[in-house]
Amino acid sequence: MKRKPSTEATEAWIRLMRVQSRVLDAVEQDLKKAGFPPLAWYDALLELSRAPGGELRPVELEKQMLLPQYSTSRLIDRLVDEGLAVRRECKMDKRGLFVEITEAGRELQKKMWGSYSAAIERHIGSKLSDADAVKLSGLLDRLGCSCTGTGQTFTKEAAPAR
Repeated sequence: MKRKPSTEATEAWIRLMRVQSRVLDAVEQDLKKAGFPPLAWYDALLELSRAPGGELRPVELEKQMLLPQYSTSRLIDRLVDEGLAVRRECKMDKRGLFVEITEAGRELQKKMWGSYSAAIERHIGSKLSDADAVKLSGLLDRLGCSCTGTGQTFTKEAAPAR
């Protein structure tokens, strides 16, 4: 019989899930109050802006964002409808498509970062010292949540995706 999680591990899991849900909800509310679309829009625009040439295949965007295919498809439709991204046919594979960020998409992503970064500070940064944040990141890395190795530094133009 396999080992069951300890009471402490179960409690850590419950707290992790609750904190994630509450912080994401709070960040979403902060963006909404500032007049911005949902955080998923920011995440998609960020991933597109980071990609070579500002474009990704829909399946690549889906993998980067960790969203189900149907959610990614709807999100792409909304971004295209708003002029924040365009669909392009792949020249090598006429059946394939790329999603490419537009200049309007780049601008919205940059504008959203102001509110998003303030929300990160309000809900995380103001509650943890830098040393605590490093320690928490290390603990999350041990759980397999490591985001290292991307070569990304986070600035007002490029903030962390969820």
